[in-house]
Amino acid sequence: MNEQQIQLVQETFARARRLGPHVAATFYAELMTIDPSIRAMFKGDMVVQGEKLMNMLGAVVDGLRAPQSILPTACALAVKHLDYGVEAKHYAMVGTALLRTLKHELGQNFTQEMREAWGAAYQFLADAMIAAAYGSTARPSAGPAA
Repeated sequence: MNEQQIQLVQETFARARRLGPHVAATFYAELMTIDPSIRAMFKGDMVVQGEKLMNMLGAVVDGLRAPQSILPTACALAVKHLDYGVEAKHYAMVGTALLRTLKHELGQNFTQEMREAWGAAYQFLADAMIAAAYGSTARPSAGPAA
């Protein structure tokens, strides 16, 4: 990612975060529309889950200039998600849900340039998490589609 992409992701996330907790609810609705079977992975309070999502995204977005600072935590999270039944194929679904959520919440303010920046950031993170959880022979995600 280049500096301009990092800045776009950080600015876009700041806007999305100001919109409030319904952003996370939109994300999970999008994710479960893509694959309804994912709903079974979530047993707890979805408001709490949404808070965790936004906090994790915030940490990742804040760490984009120093990815070595966020990768250990992200990779440990990927391994933990194995216990919930997360498969490598789910990473592309999550990326797609993320991009759709940003488009839905920000509307015309979510430009193609922003979409590409988020796609690059997500792909970098997803590839690292997939490798951590499934080994270096795991097939990387196909990437998010919007």
